[in-house]
Parts: sequence; structure tokens; C-alpha cells
Amino acid sequence: MDPHLNRLQQEIAAAVAGMHSERLSWHPPGKWCAGEILEHLYLSYTGTAKGFGRVAAAGKSLATTSTWRQRAGALMVVVFGYMPSGRKAPPVTSPRGLPAEKVLAEIGLKIAEMDTIIARCEEQIGSRRQLLDHPVLGPLTAAQWRKFHLVHGLHHVKQIKRLRESEQKTS
Repeated sequence: MDPHLNRLQQEIAAAVAGMHSERLSWHPPGKWCAGEILEHLYLSYTGTAKGFGRVAAAGKSLATTSTWRQRAGALMVVVFGYMPSGRKAPPVTSPRGLPAEKVLAEIGLKIAEMDTIIARCEEQIGSRRQLLDHPVLGPLTAAQWRKFHLVHGLHHVKQIKRLRESEQKTS
């Protein structure tokens, strides 16, 4: 497995270790609970895998030309590792109410599936080519997609850790 995605798997697993359904559903008013955060990540991994599945089926890059704004965003997230907070999740990755236990049980598998299809497309089309558009950051290479998912995942791992701390203080 790619080192970025392997670290992502480990960080998520560590953040939710020992959490049961009651703790996964606790949240302060107006905020997502840990289960919803995990579902958001889960949906982002399944969406990326589906997108790369389309790339593999086409046998070619499906990336478009990036805008200056997309390039700036990709630079901030992928190169500098900074994920701005406060941005609303794209509707396709917004929590829909999947059972937290299902998401928790399958999230590591979804990361592994995503890793496999990204690697296959990278091998088939090339490591230097932009392969698929991110909904906000625009066209990214396979390596950039992996780094995006690590930075994005770590951003949400911090949120899960803060939720755990807040819940413990209120208990």
C-alpha cells in the first residue's frame, strides 16, 4: 500500500480505537459526530475509487484543464499539507445516515480499494499525468490524490480527537 494511504489507515484506526456506537454518535450542537465524520471520509474514498474506475475503463486521463484557483488550492493542500477548515463538504460526500458500525468496519477496506485502483490507473496511464478532477482542487495526479486524502483525513482525525476530548469533559 502507498505510504500516505497506509498512514491514513493507521491514523483513522487510532483515532476511533475503542469507540462504540454511543460515542460515535455524540456531538456538540451543530457539529458532525465522529460517525458522520467517518461516513464523510468513507464516501470520499468510495467516490474517488469510482472516479478512478471510470479512468481505468476509459484507459485514459479524464482530467480537465485546471484554473488558477484550483492550482492555488492544490498547492495549499497537496504541497503545503494545509486543509482549510469551514468549507462545506460536497453533497456527494455529505453524511447520509449509513450505520456507523458499517462505516467503521469497512473504512480501512475502502482505503485499500482506493489505493488499488489509483495504482492501476497510475501504472496504465502514467505517474506524471493528471488523471482525475477533484471537485474543488481540479485535476490531480495519482500521487496528488493520495496526498490529498492523507491531508484531508488527518484534518478530520483531529476533529474526531477533539470530539473524544469534549465528550470526556462533559461525561
